Amino acid sequence: MIKSIIAAKSNNNVIGKENDLVWHMPADLKFFKNTTKGHYVIMGRKTFESMNGPLPNRTHIIITRNPDYQVEGCFVVGDIEKAFQIAQKNQQDEVFILGGAEIYRQTIDKADKMYITEIKSTFDGDAFFPEINTNTWKESKREEYKADEKNPYPYAFVEYLKR
Repeated sequence: MIKSIIAAKSNNNVIGKENDLVWHMPADLKFFKNTTKGHYVIMGRKTFESMNGPLPNRTHIIITRNPDYQVEGCFVVGDIEKAFQIAQKNQQDEVFILGGAEIYRQTIDKADKMYITEIKSTFDGDAFFPEINTNTWKESKREEYKADEKNPYPYAFVEYLKR
């Protein structure tokens, strides 16, 4: 099973502020939807609660330290290893890690692949993506785009594979 991180980050590694995104980039949202649909997705409780309920066409695994936390139709586990076990047991070919910052920090060394949207600007934020170590990660694909009427910042879709 391929363990993939998917994230959008700014030039200064900001991924969010006050449990929300700090930009609106429809191209990134479409990329995220198309990449993760039909798959199991793993996220922390705060990331899950920042959404308006479960994302359609995905199976959610929520990580929380609260043993009483429950969400109908979702798996709830206490750590990342249990999340991976559920996806593996259900014969997933690829599972996606959606964040937030703490979950990314815990999984960046366990992941096999990363799908990173680079938002070519800097933002004020309180949640950050970990530094990508180029000794560990090799860029395998890059698509660059200019800002347009719908997407206010230049951006790139970048894929990394573990070396």
